Amino acid sequence: MLADEKRMATVRADFQRMCWIALAVCFTAAIVLRLMGQPVWCKCGGWPPWSWDIWSLHNSQHFLDPYTFTHVLHGVVLCSILYWLPASVSQSVRFLTAVLLESSWEILENTPWIIERYRAATISKDYFGDSVANSVADVVACAAGYLIAGRLGGRRSVIFFVVTELILLATVRDCLTLNVLMLLWPFESVKRWQMG
Repeated sequence: MLADEKRMATVRADFQRMCWIALAVCFTAAIVLRLMGQPVWCKCGGWPPWSWDIWSLHNSQHFLDPYTFTHVLHGVVLCSILYWLPASVSQSVRFLTAVLLESSWEILENTPWIIERYRAATISKDYFGDSVANSVADVVACAAGYLIAGRLGGRRSVIFFVVTELILLATVRDCLTLNVLMLLWPFESVKRWQMG
């Protein structure tokens, strides 16, 4: 019993340390994004924490928007991929790896090349990148998705993924799968459907 308690205390301490490192990674990504010229917050000056209209200039400028849910799914996907690492890689290191990968994506996503690719190939004609606040919230959403997937396990994570994608398709005509498809291999017919 004492050995189990000691092991759990070590695991908790390890996870707490990785959470602090993950926060430092997220903070570093925020600084990099600000140095890249991304605004800290929506230029509109309004302070609501969310914007649900994907067609407005507020999209990707507040903490939360419909695409926050795609970042939750990033976490689900990363948890699934990182599951296949050797057993010697701790859960804490896997979690930190997911946060590092998502932070790296947030930086890459806000480069001129990716911004222009979104504008040219997807329905995001008015996309000028994310605000720093939105990027930080996206990394937190990914971390939450990773933890959700870890709790749900494989089958239930797949169900969670599919249900989330279907809800996004029904509400905003976009989802993680379409987002990736349209970024890499755009289809004009899909774009027309998304635009209604």
